[in-house]
Amino acid sequence: MLVHWIWFAHRPGLNDRDKMALLQHFRDPEDIYFADDGAFDAIGLSEEAKTALREKNLTSAEEILEACDREKLHILTCQDAAYPARLKNIADPPVVLYYKGRLPDFDGSPVIGVVGTRKASAYGLTTAKRMGYQIARCGGIVVSGMAYGIDGMAMSGALTAGAPAVGVLGCGADIVYPISNRALFRDTEEYGCILSEFAPGTPPAKWTFPKRNRIISGLSCGVLVVEAPQRSGALLTASHALEQGKEVFAVPSDIYDPNAAGTLGLIRDGAIPAINVLDVAYPYFSHFAAQIRTQDLLVEKQAPFRKKKPLQHTSETKRSTRAADDSYDGYYDDVLPSDMDRQKEGLDKELIKKVAVIAGGVLLIAGLCVLALYIL
Repeated sequence: MLVHWIWFAHRPGLNDRDKMALLQHFRDPEDIYFADDGAFDAIGLSEEAKTALREKNLTSAEEILEACDREKLHILTCQDAAYPARLKNIADPPVVLYYKGRLPDFDGSPVIGVVGTRKASAYGLTTAKRMGYQIARCGGIVVSGMAYGIDGMAMSGALTAGAPAVGVLGCGADIVYPISNRALFRDTEEYGCILSEFAPGTPPAKWTFPKRNRIISGLSCGVLVVEAPQRSGALLTASHALEQGKEVFAVPSDIYDPNAAGTLGLIRDGAIPAINVLDVAYPYFSHFAAQIRTQDLLVEKQAPFRKKKPLQHTSETKRSTRAADDSYDGYYDDVLPSDMDRQKEGLDKELIKKVAVIAGGVLLIAGLCVLALYIL
């Protein structure tokens, strides 16, 4: 029964690997629920995990089911046919997913995780928007974390292209976090999918965001890091992608820009430089020939493909991916690249006007001073 899945998914003291080991040993969570203590000995569970499984109260699970019904959340278990095979094949997949909207064809489409810093530059925001738009235009699905900055702009670009986008949350799928995410949340729910492994009502916390990053990479064929400093949650997502055997792409940037230190480090360690969307699409042409529409790739200039080398975990890369304090809130307002250019143009004109007014005032005061001296 579904209530037993919810009970099992939220057992404290059980990590995701323990849960998958139990599901390989037993038929389903209902069997686990009714199992005797001795049945767990062969699995090698800790005493804390066994204690958690002895707790048979279903009240909390029933309340979660009621909340899902109230918030119109769907529930997907790892044994359902619609559960993405790509995600199920990672070492620690979530046992249960809660989602709003419609699940896209994850396994039959080139899915690209697009991540980056929330403190993005204008260059990073423009690139994220364009990359998200172009990935969607050529038949790909953009998955991101709906965070302020790069994540939100990439998802916004995909939605602008008329394609579904997928947001993976570090809180319950019923929570709009941060509140400035309202428009993106609404559009993604209507035209794509919002999902989370956390029960409805779960607030965002420091530990929930690194945990959700493995889902972003797990759903994806590859991960594109648009802009990230040395300490960035986006690098954690790239690290998960490497462990899962996925491609990692990084957008080149100014070598003296601290905001790009993480992405440049990835390229140094072997990530595929993403100069345009063709660089991202190229590794998947053979597998998704019918889905990738090369005639729709919107690139101004096609950079030649380069032979890639495998990205290796160096000690420096591992150090840089341990800290995940950079990409966990917000959504940058939906501004098309052309709109951003117009805004910059308007700011320049406004600045010129202000300078002219100040200069005129200075000249007027100087003239009055000269006149006063002449009279005296």
